[in-house]
Amino acid sequence: MGILNRMNAPSSPPDWLPPGKTAAVCFSIDDVHPATSQDDYETGGDLGDGALGRVETMLHRHPQLKVTLFVTPDWRPRGLVRRPSLLTRIPIVREHIIWPTLHPEGKMRVDRHAAFVDYLNALPRTEIAMHGLHHLHRGPRFAVEFQEQGQLECAGMLRQGLDIFMNAGLKHSGGFQPPAWNLPQALIQALGDESFRYVSSGRDLLTPVSPDAQTAMSGLRGVSLLFPQELAHNRLLHFSANFQATSTPQRAFDIIDNGGLLSIKAHIFKTGGGHTMADGLDDLYCNYLDLLFTTLRQRYGDTLWWTSMGDISERVHKPC
Repeated sequence: MGILNRMNAPSSPPDWLPPGKTAAVCFSIDDVHPATSQDDYETGGDLGDGALGRVETMLHRHPQLKVTLFVTPDWRPRGLVRRPSLLTRIPIVREHIIWPTLHPEGKMRVDRHAAFVDYLNALPRTEIAMHGLHHLHRGPRFAVEFQEQGQLECAGMLRQGLDIFMNAGLKHSGGFQPPAWNLPQALIQALGDESFRYVSSGRDLLTPVSPDAQTAMSGLRGVSLLFPQELAHNRLLHFSANFQATSTPQRAFDIIDNGGLLSIKAHIFKTGGGHTMADGLDDLYCNYLDLLFTTLRQRYGDTLWWTSMGDISERVHKPC
């Protein structure tokens, strides 16, 4: 895919880190949209009384923590598994139909949910980034929104999402997380052309940690597991997710001890639409993160940069 070498040398402090910092921590959460507990699954619409209340509690308990919420501008899937249909068994036809049940068109557009937008804008130390447009595609890989689209179609979808954010008054950090991690070349080009600053695609929870480790699991492969990395044809900065609820504390220590970015991933809900997320932000995962953050503070002190993808991209792209 044409990727530049990672941005830092393993034998010296990486230049994306501020002076005095030897590693960094960021935390991002996917699938945030205005669904409430009156819908099939709650993903932020209950505000402080729901999943976002857990986020607010963590921010309160850990004043150094920052969070990136990846918000879908116009979420469409109601179910997250295929609906019963004979059409899904017919070759060719099955590739061109919608597999899950859907919300009514426009129901989850964030510009129709003023209280949701106001709550997100008011969260401390929180940045908002885009998570697809509808989180939907025709065919069996329905959660993989970007597949065969060309650059122009990708750009049009990105502009639609930005327009919804702008109409809603939702602050946006210039970042993007492709649904189901998939980041085709056309989307990379469109993100650069539309002036997005960063993207998170590569997700790898299994590759052993080392300065030269590369992603080999979900999404973009062959990019740095530990370090921010510019994509070759533009200055779009890529971040890999390398830790989640199923990861051990030792993996976090290894990433930090190698001078990397501990990039922790969660999904805003645990169970819904017929699907269960291994990294869903339930009470158990929150308790684990609470203990992990406390341990990291005690173990590494002021040498850790508690930051966000947006803050890192601002530092990397600041004028010389």
